[in-house]
Amino acid sequence: MSKKILVETSARHVHVTQETLEKLFGPGANLTPKKELSQPGQYVAVEKVDIVGPKKTISGVSILGPCRSINQVEVSLTDARTLGVTVPVRESGDIAGSSPIKIVGPCGEVELTEGLIAAKRHIHLSPEDAEELGVSDKQIVSVKLDTERSIIFGDVVIRVSDKFSSAMHIDTDESNAACACGVVYGEIVK
Repeated sequence: MSKKILVETSARHVHVTQETLEKLFGPGANLTPKKELSQPGQYVAVEKVDIVGPKKTISGVSILGPCRSINQVEVSLTDARTLGVTVPVRESGDIAGSSPIKIVGPCGEVELTEGLIAAKRHIHLSPEDAEELGVSDKQIVSVKLDTERSIIFGDVVIRVSDKFSSAMHIDTDESNAACACGVVYGEIVK
């Protein structure tokens, strides 16, 4: 494996449980795959929702499928300001004590008491790729992006699973700061 890792921009999105999906889109609702993502089995769904904060609403937010065991809404820090909320920067799935948010669909709405986060930048790796790169699960590294606005991102968490395809995920704020347009690669510089 090359020492370079594909860097992808992860825009605001929602993960829902089947129960929440049915509250938002009606009994028996299912997600309709629109576009496959780089992580195996993951996709952007046709279905979209609005997320409502105390200050404003952001409409047309993508749902990522398939349904999950917990509800989670991932936004950038700029999105959080737009919504009028403060969000913690967390790894996906770490929602305990995170910010509340309302999700509105065409058939109903759900008030989450927690689940709104800004995702911590991270790298998905297979066990083989992690071994080749000399890193391990939960290790924190720095990654250099050679773009028009070259940058080194610190505090990047390594996530290793045999279900992963190698890719680094940053949010839209981080992507804009780095001018990470088109196909971009990063290099672990530890």
